[in-house]
Amino acid sequence: MNPTFLSPQAAVQEIRSGAKVFIHSVAAAPSSLISAMVDRAPELKDVQLYQLHTEGEAAYARPELQESFFVNAFFIGPNVRQAIAEGRGSYIPVFLSEVPRLFREGIIKLDVALISVSPPDAHGFCSLGTSVDVTRAAVETASVVIAQVNRHMPRTHGDTQLHISKIHKMVEHHELLHALSPVAPNPIEKRIGEYVSWLVEDGATLQMGIGSIPNAVLLELKNHKDLGIHTEMFSDGVLPLIESGVVNGRKKKKHAGKLVSTFLLGSQALYDFVHDNPQVAMLDAEYVNQSRIIMQNPRVTAINSAIEVDLTGQVCADSMGTSMYSGVGGQMDFIRGASLSDGGKPIIALPSVTSKGQSRIVPLLKEGAGVVTTRAHVHYVVTEYGIAYLYGKNLVQRAKALIDIAHPSHRETLEQAMNQRYRC
Repeated sequence: MNPTFLSPQAAVQEIRSGAKVFIHSVAAAPSSLISAMVDRAPELKDVQLYQLHTEGEAAYARPELQESFFVNAFFIGPNVRQAIAEGRGSYIPVFLSEVPRLFREGIIKLDVALISVSPPDAHGFCSLGTSVDVTRAAVETASVVIAQVNRHMPRTHGDTQLHISKIHKMVEHHELLHALSPVAPNPIEKRIGEYVSWLVEDGATLQMGIGSIPNAVLLELKNHKDLGIHTEMFSDGVLPLIESGVVNGRKKKKHAGKLVSTFLLGSQALYDFVHDNPQVAMLDAEYVNQSRIIMQNPRVTAINSAIEVDLTGQVCADSMGTSMYSGVGGQMDFIRGASLSDGGKPIIALPSVTSKGQSRIVPLLKEGAGVVTTRAHVHYVVTEYGIAYLYGKNLVQRAKALIDIAHPSHRETLEQAMNQRYRC
């Protein structure tokens, strides 16, 4: 099929002042459409932008454009963090699994969706490629869908297919996707990875995020067997385990043999791997992150991180005091799903101190800090000093277990806080 292409400038004329506009997520952020929209700033007022984390520049978040654009983030990335802190945007607290419902149930009625897709095949179907996440719901419900067609977008399998008849305006713009190369873990992260790997059993189904700690864990799984992947996202760290046969999905009950994810971010090697690969199933976040779906796989091992954990086990992962940093994301979706899985293990893994030497195991969360994972949901907390198992323990037992894995220079202060709080 030969679709009719417009210029980016012509396509974004569909955006009006006051419109609600969705931007495709993570590596799939459509740069040509974003740039064209930003160029129209002088003639636009109060355009409400909705997004998960996006890679690349978020020029619409610049201070001088605050009368034109306001950022509503379901998850805060570095490119909009300052804008949100300074009031040019705000955070919408929500589980990742529930964002699609906001669109599908009309709680947020989208006027325009700006997306990036692969070129159409012989039957007229494009692919959403590296990000299905909440984008599937956005394109189903937006009044106008504007697509950047990019030959570098991999054609992925799953909930990714979008026929050109569902796209109202198309722009041809070819560019390499935003890429992120793996970072080697430092000694502390390596030690955390070793401890977490001890908790991963053969036949487990893994959920992990991106970053040095997940990479450190994956590096320690070379001798495991029959691991599966059901995760909101994966990156390059799984590729060696797939090639060696460690990850094969044989023991999974849902989507056996498949790598299930809802978005991807990594190097070009990752994007090449997923292109037209039937082993990879890119599915809607409302399904992938649904706890009742997650729990059906055996030994679900959910590996997530945190900003700080208090002595009762409350986990803050989205804010530094009153300052929003990231978001709830899918942490609770998978913590709960793992805890309900047969043999499942929900894990919070974090260094014992910040880069400034402050303890991340704390007597109390900072004033205004958000509780992403409640004390009732936490099972395992891991630092470079060991593993604390909290499930079934009372408050004093929890505090002692957490102090044991805190940095030695902070343990005395934490013990004093525990003794004062619990009179023990």
